[in-house]
Parts: sequence; structure tokens; C-alpha cells
Amino acid sequence: MPVNPMNRREFVQKSAVTGAAVAVAGTVGTGTAQAAEAGHPKPPKAPKTWSFSILGTTDLHSHVFNWDYYTNAAPKDSKGNTYGIARIATLVKNIRKEKGEHRVLLVDAGDIIQGTSLAYYYANVDPITGKDGKRGPKHPMAIAMNEMRYDAAALGNHEFNYGIEVIRTFEKQCDFPLLGANALDAKTLKPAFRPYTVKHIKVPHGPDIKVGILGLTNPGIALWDKDNVSGKMAFTGLVEQAKKYVPRLRALGCDVVFLTDHSGLDGSTSWGDELPYVENASNLVAEQVPGIDAILVGHTHVDVPTYTVKNAETGEEVLLSEPYCYGYRLSVFDFELELVNHSWKITKKTATTLNSNTVAEDPRITELLTADHNLVVKYVNTAIGTSTQDMSTAEACWKDVPAIDFIHEVQRDAVKAGLSTADAALPLISVAACFSRTADIPAGNVTIRDIAGLYIYENTLYGKKLTGAQLKDYLEYAAMYYHQVPSGTKVDTATLTNANSFWDYMYDTASGVSYEIDIAAAEGSRIKNLTYNGAAIPDDQVFVVAVNNYRANGGSGYPHIAAAETAYSSTNQVRDLMIAYATAKGTIDPSTFAATNWKLTQDGTPVF
Repeated sequence: MPVNPMNRREFVQKSAVTGAAVAVAGTVGTGTAQAAEAGHPKPPKAPKTWSFSILGTTDLHSHVFNWDYYTNAAPKDSKGNTYGIARIATLVKNIRKEKGEHRVLLVDAGDIIQGTSLAYYYANVDPITGKDGKRGPKHPMAIAMNEMRYDAAALGNHEFNYGIEVIRTFEKQCDFPLLGANALDAKTLKPAFRPYTVKHIKVPHGPDIKVGILGLTNPGIALWDKDNVSGKMAFTGLVEQAKKYVPRLRALGCDVVFLTDHSGLDGSTSWGDELPYVENASNLVAEQVPGIDAILVGHTHVDVPTYTVKNAETGEEVLLSEPYCYGYRLSVFDFELELVNHSWKITKKTATTLNSNTVAEDPRITELLTADHNLVVKYVNTAIGTSTQDMSTAEACWKDVPAIDFIHEVQRDAVKAGLSTADAALPLISVAACFSRTADIPAGNVTIRDIAGLYIYENTLYGKKLTGAQLKDYLEYAAMYYHQVPSGTKVDTATLTNANSFWDYMYDTASGVSYEIDIAAAEGSRIKNLTYNGAAIPDDQVFVVAVNNYRANGGSGYPHIAAAETAYSSTNQVRDLMIAYATAKGTIDPSTFAATNWKLTQDGTPVF
């Protein structure tokens, strides 16, 4: 039904009434009641304070459940620790319920898609990139992190272990950005991934709190995954790129600037002078780059609930936290803010870490990923051969044991088969490290998980040329792994190793030459009686050295090896070569390759 238009008299009368009411309200009105009577309720006031939290994980390394694929059981921890993103998911849900869904952001600091048999399976066996013309599956970590509604993740160095195509595929599968402000296109030197993202914390009746999240990765990728990134990507320093992007985030109006760094916080570097950048630079970023409020730290696998660094320019305290690895812990950053002149200012910030052993695994993550998990469990328990005896690594860090000799045997065989005729005439040796002191190749049936437990990294294989003098330098560098123990002093294996922050994976032994390591001697003069085929080695004797790509490209800072001439290289992973060896031979027989060619001494007296 049409509505009759208001006539002029009615309009004038209504206008007069309205005008009078406004006049009264403007001169006499005392509150909401009169305003409401006039048809103009007073809008609610914006809150003067607000709070929100940023939750952080790092170095998850594809640990989905509290399960060790290498032992085929839940891990045992004397302190009752547990791990896995499924438990982290429960912590996140609890905090969102407690603090409010819109007051919580969730961020990761990298190393997501490598580190377990599950990660290996979806990179190599049934790759997410597809196989034989078929589209690949979705990565279990993408499924879990999407379900948990991550807001951002920094790139870790291990993201590049499987090549750029794999990380690009994972990136497409994620509902959140992978950030890397210092991961650049090698040709244009422009960011190859998103440098940052800006998130909005909604405040009722007030301005949003704008949170800028800047992601920084580790420059060591240029060394450790040289074969995958050389000529394609370049990696600059964290401090250098933070100086570029933190001011940009402030210029965008960010009230809070939060960094997620795949870089430790002690300023140390493992690669010597191979790169002009610092490996563990989060403390330097905090100190040298003004405008940062907090940093989620990763890469070093330590639990640092809260740590502060004073910025040298502003004097402001920067808050840092690192939540261990694998989903053992969750970092919680809490921020309190006050609205000052229409801008939010932080008045208080705190950080801590929560232990995932306080909660059960999230049922939804369990439902989504159990099938993938079971598939991998079946795969790793596939028998590939037998072993004539048990080979343990329990004493591998101070004794020459058959388990490490197995790695040497496979490396030498593979390099030997790929050498040119000229290089095949040179003496061939191998260097390798013990990656796990709990690995064991059992007597009897040997499975894929047994091999994977012994060789846990996705390293490929090189043959590099070193002279006798360079080889001695290489072994002297390795011998820094041991603390000096004077002659006549009892040797305690509990305190013997890991001197100079030299971790087990950094310590190489050599096979094919014989030598002694005198732990009573000073560093730099510990290698004694270095021989090849029973004879002293001339300084100019050239060897082909079978070595993994991590070490060959400068990882751990060993001398000479990165610049050495390459005689052989392969894209085959050492672990796959070991599986192929066992499959082809049918039986692993240590008596055909194990030999005690190195030992520890004190002034010439054998220690063990």
C-alpha cells in the first residue's frame, strides 16, 4: 500500500518539535535518558585498555603425535615430557577459550616439514608435489596447522631440504603465509616469499590493534642446502632485513611489531667465515633494530620461557621466547595496551612457555591425521633385509663402532661407483658423524625405520678432494669435540664430549685412514699417527673424501672442505643409499666392513 507523503504543515510541526528537543538536550540535557527520549542514544565509549596474546611454536619438524617412528613407540622421557602438534592444538584451544577467540594469534618460527619419517614419506615416498602425473596429497602439517588457524609461520632452514618445489607446494596448501624477509630471489634480490603480514585485533567501539608480524629465516640455507637453492635464492642477514622492514611496519601504523625468527638468540655461528652473516642473531636483531616489541625465537631447540634484550638506540626492552622443539612447549606472549590519543601503546608484556604434557592430544587433529600416521608406521616397519649382528651407536661418540662403519661403507661404495677413471685411481676415504646415540641396527630383520633411526637427516652425498695436510686439519677440527683430559686423569664419558658447543652431529670420524686422538693434548695437536695403508701420509697426497652435502657445503665450519674440488655429487640421499644397500645385499654383515681404525688415547695410551 502506498504511503501518503507528509504534508508541509506536518513537516513543519515535526521539525519544530525535534528542534526544541535538540535545543533542550544541548543546553540542559544531563544524560542518556534525555538523549534516548530524543531518539539519539549515546554510543558506547571505546575501552581505554585491551589485552591480547600471541602463541608461538617452532621446530615442530613434522612431529604430529607423541610417537617415535624410529623406535616404533611413544618416546620415553624421564621428566614426563611429551611432544606433537596434536597436544599443542589442545593448549591453543584452551587459551582461546580462556582469553577469547579474537584476542589470540598463533605463529610458528620454522622447520615444519622435515625431521620425522612422516615428513620423509610426504616428500619422497608419496610426495605432496605429485608423482607419475598424479596430484600429490596434502601435507599432514598443512592439514593440522590450517585446522589450528595459524596466522603466520617463518621459513626454517630445513624447509629447503627437499627442494624449492616441495616448499612452494606446502606454501600453497597452507591457509596462512610463510614469511621470509631475508629469503630473496637470486636474480632480482627481491623477497621470494612474503616478508610480513599485518593482523588486526578487533576492539569493540575502538580502533583495531594492528600487529605487524615479520618473518626472518636462517642465512645458513645458502650453505646447508646449496644444491637446492644456488642460483635460485639468496639469503641475507637478519639484522640487515629487519632494519628495512621494521620501519615499514611502523609506517603502516602497526601498534605492535612482532618478529618470528628461525635463528637462535646467543649470537653464535657454526659456519666460521663461510658466510658474512650470523647464524643465531635474534639477540642482535633485538639490540640493533629499534621498533621491535617481541621475538619468537627458533632453530636452536632450547626452552627459553622469557628473555629480554635492551635496544641500544631506544633503551626499550625487547621480549623474546623460544619454546623448545617438536611441540614439547608452547610460547605465550601476553600484551596489555592502553589507548592514548587514538593510538594503542603497550603498557606491559610478558612471556612464558607451557608444557604440552599437561594436556591430551586434540581429538580433531587426531581424527584428521591418524590415517596418514598409520600409513607411515606401516611403511617404516617394512623389512628390507637382515643383519648378522646388532649394531648400536651407544658408544659411537668415543669408540669406532660398526654402526658408523656401515655409513662409511655405503658412502664409499656410492662415491666409488660414480668417480671418473682418473679420480678412481686416488685413495678413497669417508667421513661421517653419529646423529643419534640411541640408534640400533638389530641382529635379524632390519626395517626402514632402523636405517632411518641411524641416519636421521636428508643429506645427499659428495666426493671432495683433500690433501693429506688438509685432511689432518679436518680431523684436528673434529677433535675439538673432546674436552682435554690430562694424562693420568680418569676419563668420564659423561663429560668427555661436546666441548666448544660441538654437538654430536658436528663430529666427524674418518674411515679408510688410521689415526689416534690424544685427548691429553691441546686442541690443534691431537691427531697422532695418521696413516693410510700402514704408511704415514704425505702432505700433498690427494684423497677423495666421501662426505654429506651439509658438511661439503661448509656446515659446522670444517676447514678446506667447502672450497675443495668436487669429484662426485649426487641427489640421492644417504639414507636411501643405505636402504638400497641393505635391500640389494639382503644381509648386512659388519665383518665385511667394520674395522677399528681410530681410537682415543692419553699420551699414547689407549683410553678404551
